[in-house]
Amino acid sequence: MQDIRSVTREELLVQFENWQEPVYRVDQLLRWLYDARVNAWDEMTNLPKALRGKLSSTYSITHLALVQCQGARDTTRKFLWRLTDGAMIESVLIPASPALYGERSDRHTLCISTQVGCAYGCRFCASGLEGWKRNLRPEEIAGQILAIENLNRLERAQEKPSSGSAAVDRLINNIVVMGMGEPLANYAALMRAIQILNAPWGGGIGARKITVSTSGLAPQIRQLADEPLQLRLAISLHGATDEVRQKIMPVNRKYPLKELTEACEYYQEKKGRMITFEYILIAGVNDSIDQTRPLAALARRLHAKVNLIPYNKVDGLEWSRPEESVQEDFLGALESQNVTATLRREKGHDIDAACGQLRLRTERGQTQAE
Repeated sequence: MQDIRSVTREELLVQFENWQEPVYRVDQLLRWLYDARVNAWDEMTNLPKALRGKLSSTYSITHLALVQCQGARDTTRKFLWRLTDGAMIESVLIPASPALYGERSDRHTLCISTQVGCAYGCRFCASGLEGWKRNLRPEEIAGQILAIENLNRLERAQEKPSSGSAAVDRLINNIVVMGMGEPLANYAALMRAIQILNAPWGGGIGARKITVSTSGLAPQIRQLADEPLQLRLAISLHGATDEVRQKIMPVNRKYPLKELTEACEYYQEKKGRMITFEYILIAGVNDSIDQTRPLAALARRLHAKVNLIPYNKVDGLEWSRPEESVQEDFLGALESQNVTATLRREKGHDIDAACGQLRLRTERGQTQAE
C-alpha cells in the first residue's frame, strides 16, 4: 500500500476525481498532512468519514519513531529514527554558522539520510560499516523533516503553553542530503521526496535551500543537471588526486576525477550554480599542504567553494582528525591560492555526529544485549 506522503497533489486530484470527491477536499487533506502533520486518519476531522474510509483502504500513513536524540555543546542535535520495518536511520540538525552558510545563527540546516547503510564503502565512514540494507522510500526521506518540525512544535508548546496558537516558526531553513547513504544511488525516491518538500502544498522549502551531496556518481550528476529545480550540488571530494581518493573512496575507481570533473562542468553549464566541495580532513591522509595545490586548481576550474570538515572519530576505524594548527594551515594555504574556503569548527564533535555512528553503536549494542 502506497504511503500518502509519497503522493503528489496532482496524483491526488486524479484519485479524488475517480472517487467523485470535490477538489477542495484534496487541499484539506494536504493541510492535515503537511501543516498539521497528523499521523492518523481519524484526526482529519473536517474530512467526511466515508472519505477517510476510502483513504485508509487505499493509502498507508506512517511516521518515524524517535529512538534517541543527542545534543552537542554547540546545539547540534542528532536524531536516531526507527522505520516501520525496524531499520534505523539518522538525521542531524545543525545550527547555522555565518562562516559556513552566511546565515543568521538562529537558522538551522537539517542533514538527512536516503538509505539504510551504504554500498559505496568510503573507508572513513560509519554509514557503510554494516553494508547496505535498502533504499529509503520518498515518505521516509521527507518524513525526517516533518518529524523534527513536529518535535519542535511540541517543544515550543511546552515552553509557551498559554500562547493559544498552534502556529510556530519553521525550525528548518535548509536541507542537506548528506546523511547515511549515497543520495544519487536512490535517485527516483530522492527526487520524489524533494518534489514534495519543495511544493507549496507540501514542505514549502525553496529548491535553492536544498543541497544534494554525492560521492561522485557522474551519470546521476548529469541527470540532476537536467532537472528543472535549481538545487544546490555538493561533492564529497575528500581528495583532489585519484591516488588519494582511491585510497579512501572506492567510487573513484568507477568514476575517476576526470569523469567527475566533466560531470560537474556539465552541471554548471546547465545550472550556473556554484558547487561545494566537502573535504573531510583526515590526519596523515589528505591534510598535507601539498594537497592544497591540486585541490585549489580543481576548485578554481569549477568555480567551487571548499568546505573543510575535521574528521569525526568513528569507533573501529583507524583515522583521526588533524591538530587544529594543521587545519588552520590547510585553510590558509587554500585561501592564499584564491579559493573560497571555510573550516567547520566543532559541529557535533562531542556527540556521535559522524554519519551512521549513532545507528551503528545502537545496533551493535542491541546485538550484544541479545
